[in-house]
Amino acid sequence: METITVYVSIGNSDDKLTQERWAEFFARTSDAVQTFSRHVHGEWASLPNARWQNACWCFEPHPDDIDVMREVLAKLASRFGQDSIAWAVATTEFVKPAG
Repeated sequence: METITVYVSIGNSDDKLTQERWAEFFARTSDAVQTFSRHVHGEWASLPNARWQNACWCFEPHPDDIDVMREVLAKLASRFGQDSIAWAVATTEFVKPAG
């Protein structure tokens, strides 16, 4: 089965979540990514002084768990009053060295 790379992004640009709720949303999303991933390439979050909170994870999901993971993310979006969670599948291309 082909390996895919996925980016999951969450945010609080509508300021619906208090800092405490944002921290919980971030932690639960991070837990889901860790649970359903074969490999996590990175985890990023907005700066502490940014006007809005955002976070993104890049990972390789377990192929058999993709549907379950998407269900978990949908439940998290609902639990934290979010319109959505971004799920972006990347096309990976390896650039070879010149020369």
